[in-house]
Amino acid sequence: MKDDLTVKNQDPTLYNEDLAPIPAKERKWGWFEIFNVWSNDVQSLFGYTLAASLFLSYGLNGWVVFAGIMIAGLFVNWLCNLVGEPSVKYGIPFPVMARASMGVRGANFPAVIRAIVAIFWYGAQTYFASTAVALLLSSLAGGNGDPVFLGMSGIDWISFLIVWGFQIWLFWNGIDWITKFLNFAGPFVYAVMIVLAVIIWVKAGGGLMSEMGTIFSGTGDYKGGTFSAFMAVVGTMIAYFAAVVINYGDFSRFVKSQDEMRKGNFVGLPLNMAFFSLIALIVTAGTVAIWGEALTSPTDIIEKVDYLPLTLLAAILFFAATVGINLVANFIPPAYDLANLMPSKINFRVGGIITSGFALVIGGLWVSTISQIGIFNFVNTLGAILAPFYGIMIVDYYMVKKGTLDVESLFSADENGKYYFDNGWNRKALIAFALPAIFSVLTVWLPSLSFLEGFSWVIGAALGGVLYYGIANNK
Repeated sequence: MKDDLTVKNQDPTLYNEDLAPIPAKERKWGWFEIFNVWSNDVQSLFGYTLAASLFLSYGLNGWVVFAGIMIAGLFVNWLCNLVGEPSVKYGIPFPVMARASMGVRGANFPAVIRAIVAIFWYGAQTYFASTAVALLLSSLAGGNGDPVFLGMSGIDWISFLIVWGFQIWLFWNGIDWITKFLNFAGPFVYAVMIVLAVIIWVKAGGGLMSEMGTIFSGTGDYKGGTFSAFMAVVGTMIAYFAAVVINYGDFSRFVKSQDEMRKGNFVGLPLNMAFFSLIALIVTAGTVAIWGEALTSPTDIIEKVDYLPLTLLAAILFFAATVGINLVANFIPPAYDLANLMPSKINFRVGGIITSGFALVIGGLWVSTISQIGIFNFVNTLGAILAPFYGIMIVDYYMVKKGTLDVESLFSADENGKYYFDNGWNRKALIAFALPAIFSVLTVWLPSLSFLEGFSWVIGAALGGVLYYGIANNK
């Protein structure tokens, strides 16, 4: 880790206090904070449903599914250690790191794409989090009311605005308050999930172990053979984390040391994923034993239990879990990415306000409009485009630049600067990006490539890195 990270020649088109390197003495994060970054990512409502579904969808032996989840966790752990190291060393966020390989201006290209993806999901997740608040309010009021505007009732809109306003308040208070919330939400969600698992276990009685045995034995009903089903599990879990991996430096820049980062990644990814999946398995098996059907959605389970105190606790749980993942995956990234566009006018807070403004539109129109126009393919396409950038950044840092960056040049628009390249753009990186990006996009749109589901991001990143290494070393 570098001791002196002061930028002496600050170009206002590339520098502000939020993008500047964080000195080692000012960093407060240890392994626990990194663990909670991943906890909030894993413990979302979708994360629970995904974990529970993996044991049922592929017909595999439960231990094989666990092995697939662990392998995916270890692989994502490795990817994050690679991309996180330079940000720990130099204290810089993702868009600044990207300047070294894409050029000081070219870095805006991947940053804007990442921001668009995150802003869309920020709005969508704000809506999802508001449903938890609506559940809480309607439970207390005795009803949710009829739709009054754009497919949502008055309680729905009040809930949405509460969540929207809460998130604005949270980020406006700075990264320290965001850290406090993540450190609360991670352990809290775990505690409630364990309570839910215990309640289900008690209700199910001896039937739970029988159903777990059935699930663990597998049905053998898989397409393409055991290995294909196993790889589908691995690929699905890798794909789930792909969006956060590329901008992981936005978080690792706050960590005190490389060892703390690696420890937090290991506990927060493979170990956390395995333990959370075990809870999901227990609860899912219990629903079969109690109600005769496998319920993989936490909201469906709470509805079946029909116990007001648990409903209220669950509403708080869903709120905390969804806001947590929203901050990790969808707020912090666009705040930095937008700041990178115009550092002299957009800082972290202004970037957050812009993100929240779009969230108000996207989340507010979700029910009546966005859900009906197939926008997921558009967002997934942008996500696929990001894959080659990861490979390019990693190969450039470790194999071309040998793990060393010139911090001063990252914030310099001087034509003779190391990262200015051609008018601020690295043409070699753009060439290396083009073909893998086309491949990644085709995997989203062509049914004939659907067998690569889950691995298109990995393949796109690998192709981007290989092509870039060949072009960069061709003098």
